[in-house]
Amino acid sequence: MAGPHLQQPSFLLATLKADCVNKPFAQRCHDLETVIEEFPAKELHSIFPWLVESIFGSLDGIIVGWNLRCLQGRTNPTEYSVALDFLDPSGPMMKLVYKLQAEEYRYDFPVSYLPGPVKASIQEQVLPECSLYYNKVQFPSSGGLGLNLALNPFEYYMFYFAISLITQKNSPIAHHISPSNSAYFILVDTYLKCFLPTEGSVLPPPSSNPGGAIPSPTPRSPAVPFNSYGMHHTSLLKRHIAHQPSVNADPASQEIWRSETLLQIFVEMWLHHYSLEMYQKMQSPHVKESFKPTEEHVLVVRLLVKHLHAFSNSLKPEPLSPSAHSHTASPLEEFKRVVIPRFVQQKLYIFLQHCFGHWPLDASFRAVLEMWLSYLQPWRYAPEKPPQTTELLPRSVSEKWAAFIQENLLMYTKLFVGFLNRALRTDLVSPKNALMVFRVAKVFAQPNLAEMILKGEQLFLEPELVMPHRQHRLFMTPTLSGSFFSSWPPTITDASFKVKSHVYSLEGQDFQYKQMFGTEVRNLVLKLAQLICQAQQTAKSISDHSAETSASHSFFPWFKFTPSEMNGSYTGNDLDEIGQDSIKKTDEYLEKALEYLCQIFKLNEAQLTQMMMKCGTAQDENGKKQLPDCIESEDGLILTPLGRYQFADQMDVLCSREDFVGRFCRYHLTNPHIIQKIRYSPVLKDRTNQNWGPRISLRFLASYRTLISLLMMYFIASWFYIGPVGCTFIILLGYFLYAIIMTFFYEGWKPHEH
Repeated sequence: MAGPHLQQPSFLLATLKADCVNKPFAQRCHDLETVIEEFPAKELHSIFPWLVESIFGSLDGIIVGWNLRCLQGRTNPTEYSVALDFLDPSGPMMKLVYKLQAEEYRYDFPVSYLPGPVKASIQEQVLPECSLYYNKVQFPSSGGLGLNLALNPFEYYMFYFAISLITQKNSPIAHHISPSNSAYFILVDTYLKCFLPTEGSVLPPPSSNPGGAIPSPTPRSPAVPFNSYGMHHTSLLKRHIAHQPSVNADPASQEIWRSETLLQIFVEMWLHHYSLEMYQKMQSPHVKESFKPTEEHVLVVRLLVKHLHAFSNSLKPEPLSPSAHSHTASPLEEFKRVVIPRFVQQKLYIFLQHCFGHWPLDASFRAVLEMWLSYLQPWRYAPEKPPQTTELLPRSVSEKWAAFIQENLLMYTKLFVGFLNRALRTDLVSPKNALMVFRVAKVFAQPNLAEMILKGEQLFLEPELVMPHRQHRLFMTPTLSGSFFSSWPPTITDASFKVKSHVYSLEGQDFQYKQMFGTEVRNLVLKLAQLICQAQQTAKSISDHSAETSASHSFFPWFKFTPSEMNGSYTGNDLDEIGQDSIKKTDEYLEKALEYLCQIFKLNEAQLTQMMMKCGTAQDENGKKQLPDCIESEDGLILTPLGRYQFADQMDVLCSREDFVGRFCRYHLTNPHIIQKIRYSPVLKDRTNQNWGPRISLRFLASYRTLISLLMMYFIASWFYIGPVGCTFIILLGYFLYAIIMTFFYEGWKPHEH
């Protein structure tokens, strides 16, 4: 852009807006990079809100922006690469953020677009417990509309980036687009790796002033007094500002405030849509959902969970001397120590509880399931590599994870019960549903995991001799005074107290705990085992049905018969569309799931075998009940008069068709009045006088037609319920030529006029 230093901010903004219409995407980004490099912060300040909105879209979802959630390298390689470079942590956009950050500019973010519980709390003048909102709420001046948060440039940018996953959820996404390959997903991963590194420290922010540091935000006085919300905890940011003579004196403060701010924004925007009180109300089936997460939303949360495990597991081993620990541990290391219990656990638990209770009973639940299983297995993201072994046996879960399991007991036990209740209401014949049961059973069957969960339950159920008052968030919340590190509770050696504090902080002091290894849940597992057996039998029946009907495909296209026309009692399943391979997969998933459940809950093998036999018998009885009314005979099942009546609808459908099949069936299956028509129908041509001559006798035709009708009834019955057999085809084809001739004359010619 020529002579940018001569342009006024208003003219600059107008020029950039015009470029959005007139220039290609790559050229616009190049021009923006030039503007960011050459313009002073004072002029860039006025275009910053517009630029952020033009990238991430408007908060009301009307402006889509760059549509990062649909931008993929496979379909738009140039725009994809340009966008990622521009928004990279060391790219032009972040340089603009830090340039404005140095001048301590503030930007208004409407409270009305915050997650429901946060918005409600602020509107009621109750300060949310998250330190992200401290000293930021601004009430409108006279004549102003609504509440706003006064955010620094880094916060403003990340607020818009995070919330675009929610506000832009109605933008069209093609079915072929994979969320995990989108520019948005890649940027989330990039920001997490940059600001929450598993190795080393957070990279310093790029600065146009070499040698100068970008100051962390300074505290601001609240606009009005707020009532306390629970017990406040002091942020890492406030600790450093309160204890450093200069904001630039301790470089560690720079990495901490960006790391903490990024994580808080992600957790608040993506998880904090249900408060504990709202979650308890949502247990009622009559309460309408206020927020419905999408599958893409859950996939992004899973990415966050996996990275936080890796980040937390990268914590350096504690030194043997406690005094050495207090002097050598860096702020980032301390942050790793508390990142999951303090920032994530409660909000993720409530988010998962809501998903388990309200997500549709379909295969899309797999995203929620895998996110939950990722949280339950922090050892999968530990830096140590598993020992090389030739054995295929699963690795035993180390005792070092016992504390994590105990302090996340409800994540394992209550959510497992929630999954059981879902599984009991799903069609396990579906391969996708069978796979989900298999995945959960496989994870919980890892050696030593069930034993550690059981130990956690035993610790919770230990009698309380002198239990302090069960105050909300008792263990998770530091005291009001002092810095973050000094206020964090000292290590509690009483494991039972830890588990109780965890449970009561998430569910309240009146919570009635349901033991995962208790009688009630064990009965649910037995019901699931029975359902698995039934699903296996059903899958086998469908497999047999498919094998039988496949033999007829070479013959029945002549008639254009389809299973849906011929058998209204079979409703179908996704196995029909996928084929025999998926039927085999379903059986394998269910077989292994049953084996894993037996390992986890020590199910009795004899009891299980008896239950499977009952399932097989019940399946046979259910299959028989689907037949029309029939009786046993020496030749097998035969129809009763009621059974023949139950055939009526199918016969009527066949006879009402206007093609050859309809003519064929009308001739052989309709009422006796046809005999009167046969009396006048020509069947043979007199070669002597070229006129319709000799006619077949009525008695011959009637007896012959009866025989054909009986054969046809047998044939259709065998097609419906027994499967086509060779003798049927031989008999049918023997009379096939005669049937065609009779049908042709009956439907195609009129009787003689005398």
